[in-house]
Amino acid sequence: MSQRWRVLIFSTVIFVGVVEPGQTNRNARARTAEPAVFDAAAINDAVGAITNPAAGTLRAQILLDRANFSPGEIDGRPGANFKRALSAFQEARGLSVSGDLDEPTWQALNSDTTPVIAPYRISDVDVAGPFVAVPSDLVEQSKLQSLGYQSAEEALGEQFHTKPELLRRMNPASTFVAGEEIQVPNVLTAGAVSVKAAQVVVSMGGYVRALDADGKILAHYPASSGSERDPLPIGEWKITGVGKDPVFNYNPKLFWDASPAHTKAKIQPGPNNPVGPVWIDLTKEHYGIHGTPEPGKVGHTQSHGCIRLTNWDAKELAGMVGPGIKAVLTQ
Repeated sequence: MSQRWRVLIFSTVIFVGVVEPGQTNRNARARTAEPAVFDAAAINDAVGAITNPAAGTLRAQILLDRANFSPGEIDGRPGANFKRALSAFQEARGLSVSGDLDEPTWQALNSDTTPVIAPYRISDVDVAGPFVAVPSDLVEQSKLQSLGYQSAEEALGEQFHTKPELLRRMNPASTFVAGEEIQVPNVLTAGAVSVKAAQVVVSMGGYVRALDADGKILAHYPASSGSERDPLPIGEWKITGVGKDPVFNYNPKLFWDASPAHTKAKIQPGPNNPVGPVWIDLTKEHYGIHGTPEPGKVGHTQSHGCIRLTNWDAKELAGMVGPGIKAVLTQ
């Protein structure tokens, strides 16, 4: 069976399950402490951000993203993905691993002195679309010619690894049309990891890491990986290849919670395709590492067995791996 055909068939084991315990309450508490609008000057001030919790969290998330220790969707809120990214960064830098934004970690992060918030002029391409209303029902999705972005804000959010709500709060006067200048997280200064990974580690603890031959962390990504019904298959596997812009062949028989009325359906490529823009195939049948149309849920929800990253993290990891790379799935 060809690699491309495997991608088409086996990109069918994913999806949202249970919310991480306590997530709702934590997010509610975080929102009450957030400012109505983020101030770019405060976030760009490395010294001032240390004493400003809201500005400090957002600054640290962007700096972690640029250092290839992804906090997932940048939202300016502390949470599990942020703590995991801090822990991975600390481990890679030889710091005390606490997951807290302590003084040594701040110093290491702020060695990157490029402004973390930068102006960006919205282009015609950014707002050209075509934008589509994507239904939640998979069979209904199969009726669309492509699974594109639903709005300019969503497209810009993905471009800057950012929650669209945060972009609106950073730019309260913007209508997000071509020609407008907006403030955005300056993640585009981050270059893709140029070296190839020797190994990928997937943890039930909510992350994927790319390692070099000496075991050094090259990149860290938050992940949703398995569930009680579809547990992560612990063991050593290999990557067989990477499929870009995969078609999603939906087979309801592979989903325990599928509607009895559902039939097999083919869902076209696009960022809102159920597996996003990339599928990294594993030797474990039906399993792969892939993107998602809902980046804000990565690391906070369970999946139907596969390993789900944000679209931008999945694309970056895809550039670091190839056939034969070992994939260790662990607790």
